[in-house]
Order: sequence, then structure tokens, then C-alpha cells
Amino acid sequence: MDLIQTIIIAIVEGLTEFLPVSSTGHMIITQNLLGVQQGNPFVHAFTFIIQFGAILSVVCLYWKRFFQMRNYEEFISKMKFYGLLIVGVIPAVVVGLAAKKSGLLDRLLDSVEVVAVMLVLGGIFMLFCDRIFNMGREENKVTCKRAFFIGLFQCLSVIPGMSRSMSTIVGGMQQKLTRKNAAEFSFFLAVPTMAGATLLDLIEMFGEDTKWATSNNIMLLIVGCVIAFFVALLAMKWFVSFLTKYGFKAFGWYRIVVGLIILVMLLTGHSLVMAS
Repeated sequence: MDLIQTIIIAIVEGLTEFLPVSSTGHMIITQNLLGVQQGNPFVHAFTFIIQFGAILSVVCLYWKRFFQMRNYEEFISKMKFYGLLIVGVIPAVVVGLAAKKSGLLDRLLDSVEVVAVMLVLGGIFMLFCDRIFNMGREENKVTCKRAFFIGLFQCLSVIPGMSRSMSTIVGGMQQKLTRKNAAEFSFFLAVPTMAGATLLDLIEMFGEDTKWATSNNIMLLIVGCVIAFFVALLAMKWFVSFLTKYGFKAFGWYRIVVGLIILVMLLTGHSLVMAS
């Protein structure tokens, strides 16, 4: 990977991390279009690690929600909040570790075909999910039970193209949260989820081979994380407003169109590589 490829991929990640269109899927498609070598351990790690850069924008935007503890009541509230995040992340830890250890996750990350199919299937579902799950009420809050079920939905995002954001927001709506509250809890849940995935990747990469840790690769990771952070910060503010007002349908059509274009190109023997 070079600097230009890194910047483009990081912008794509920042724009799509909190949208229900699959940031991982879009990064895989972008990597193929840019001619980035697939199957490279550094590319796999980069795909996850810059997502954590984007996720840190949640902590920045919701700083008070995560850390403000001016009195005992706020301290207790924060402990309950952290507890909900722990409960919500447990299913993803179990499923994610199993997928990682089995090698399934790395195989899926190399498959643009899987991404395209899941974009289409997820898009079709999103055309109807507002009708199916639009039963949220403002008074419904996240409980341990709801957090756990949302965490189960998050496990679907182990498949590239499925979208962690879509899975968890739909999970929240299925648990009768409003779209806004479901989206915000999806943002919060992303922090421990992606922090864990990033830590696991770093441990494995340093444990197996440190040849990747060149000054150039470290610089690319830092640049990617910083760009993804700032782009995601802007995208997240826009997304909450858009989702609350309009719902999922526009994102559903977008997913279907992109997925079908990729599938048609693959089935007709056209290469996705735009640059070598």
C-alpha cells in the first residue's frame, strides 16, 4: 500500500463506518479497485485498525456520555452504562474469536464476491426493515437484556458486507428502541468491539511476525487512523439526523445498486482493478 491508497481507503472508512452500508465491505471493494494486494497480513490488520480510528470519533463526540462523573449519581450511571457495553459486546467476542481462530474471518476478508452478495441481500432487507421494526418508543431504554440481544445481532457483521452499524441498529429497533436511540447505542457498542478487534490484530501481528512493522507501514496506519477519525466525526453527525428523519430505505437502494454493479462486473469477467 502507498500513501495515496491509504488516504483514499481511510476516507472511505470514515464515510461508511457509521452508515448501514458496511465499511469493511467498502474498504475491500476500494482495495480491489486500487489494486491493493489481497491476502497480505498487513492489509488485513490495516482494514480493522483504521476502523478503530474512526470509532474514536464516538468517544470525542459523546465525551460526556463516556466520562463525565461530577457526582455519585453520575458515577453510578456511568458504571451501569459500561456494564451495558460489556453485556452487548460478549456475543461478538465469542463469535469473532471463533471466526478468527478458524481462519474464516481472513478468508471472508479476501472475498469481494461475499461483500457484493451481502450488500444486495442486506439492501433488500433494509427496504422493508422500517415497516417491520418501526415500533420504538422514546421511553424504552437500553437494558441488559436489550444490550445482549443487540450484541447477538452484531455477530452478523462478522460477514463483510453485512454492516455492523446496520446489524446493531436493526437489533435495537427490534428491541423497540427508537431509530435515534438504536443508532446511538450502536455507536457506543462499536467502541469496545473495535478496540478489542484492534488489540487482537496487533497482538497476533506482533506475535507471528514483526517484519510488517516498518516505519512506512506504521506511518500508513497513523495517517489512516487520523483521516478516518475526522471524516467519521462529520459523517456520524449527519447520519443520526438523516436516519431519524428518513429511515433506511435510501441506504437499502444504495447497497443494492453497488452490490449488483460489482456482481455484474465479476460475472462478466471484468477486473475490478482500476490501478496497478
